[in-house]
Amino acid sequence: PGAAGGGPIDYAHPRRQTSAPLPPPPTAPSATPGQPAPPVAGDATGWSMDERLYNQIWGMFEDLARAVAAYRSAVDFAESRMEQELDRALSDPRHRMGGAGDLARERARDKCQDLTARAREALDRDLAQLAAESAVVEPALPAPYAGWDNPVWHGYRVPMELPMALRLGELHLPERTDLRIPLLVRLPLERGIWIDSGRTASEAAAATGGDRLRRLAMDSAVTLAARLLAVYPANEFSVHVIDPAGAAAGALAPLTDAGVLAAPPASGAGGVSAVLAHLTRRVDLVQMAVRAGAADSLPPDLDTGEHLLIVNDFPHGFDDRAVTQLRYLADEGPAVGVHLLMVADREDARDYGPVLDPLWRSLLRVAPVADDHLVDPWVGHAWTYEPCRVPEASRVLEQVLALVAAARRADPR
Repeated sequence: PGAAGGGPIDYAHPRRQTSAPLPPPPTAPSATPGQPAPPVAGDATGWSMDERLYNQIWGMFEDLARAVAAYRSAVDFAESRMEQELDRALSDPRHRMGGAGDLARERARDKCQDLTARAREALDRDLAQLAAESAVVEPALPAPYAGWDNPVWHGYRVPMELPMALRLGELHLPERTDLRIPLLVRLPLERGIWIDSGRTASEAAAATGGDRLRRLAMDSAVTLAARLLAVYPANEFSVHVIDPAGAAAGALAPLTDAGVLAAPPASGAGGVSAVLAHLTRRVDLVQMAVRAGAADSLPPDLDTGEHLLIVNDFPHGFDDRAVTQLRYLADEGPAVGVHLLMVADREDARDYGPVLDPLWRSLLRVAPVADDHLVDPWVGHAWTYEPCRVPEASRVLEQVLALVAAARRADPR
């Protein structure tokens, strides 16, 4: 039946508000016949553009891992086949000397080179497509996903809600070192982070002096803490620092000058104990409240926001009790909003022996310089990690921290 005016019946309630559907992901423009479709930023599944970009970045990571795995497998096959053919040729006494043997060896090498060249051609095609995708994705990234050289930071505003992930650094493989994939970690952090200030096996670490390496490690910790402060809403993230000998005063200057630390950096054995006792108490109280289902019974002076503890020069200034508290925070803290960021050389703690092995294993280890210590669980590639660095002579870090400090003052809690 039709309506009085002859049109179709509208069954929608006249006063019921319906939410607008989420915009569909952007679609790539039609491709030229025989050519791959041009890439588009956000061309992935997700409920928001940030989620689409997050999924797209991990898709790029997986595509690069698969492409390189296929190439390396093809090269291994070509070399194995060449060795088998050479073995068969040399196993015949008639081919060990004279032109027949040389011809067999030449044919085997030619086949190997041909297979390798075809594998490299396929890899280069895949890498070119990924590079084109990276070129459109990087400029479209929001601040939490973007490098410090991205113009998005120059238009930074303190966010009102927590993003789903944070850029920790960049990953690349030796087949194409200029193709960098952002390393994103979900927020809130699910485990602590250890910035290794020791002399690792990487060429970059070996070429860097010990003091310089420790300074770079602390610089990485400061920029990571600044990024965390910047992506959280105002006063929902606090940073504490333990610097027992005061050796990191220069590196900590961006945080201390901006006034964004929860308290001045703690030094000496007394300062170490006070900070650890404060955070341990918070973890204990929140855990008890969560288990009892009585979150509203927490003391009014307890800050329920997220907390980050930066520890420099571990284990200097730590007694056995402090070490136990630190291990407790590393194990139990992330679940209730207390996170650990350690800057340490494992060799400095060798006197503890295997007692600290669970602590090191519980932390995500990264390096202050290029280091290929991260291995993916899918194909086993050793990825080279590089931290996010602020460009030389750039004031973007200070500008962002100034905005964070102003927002914290405007919204005291």
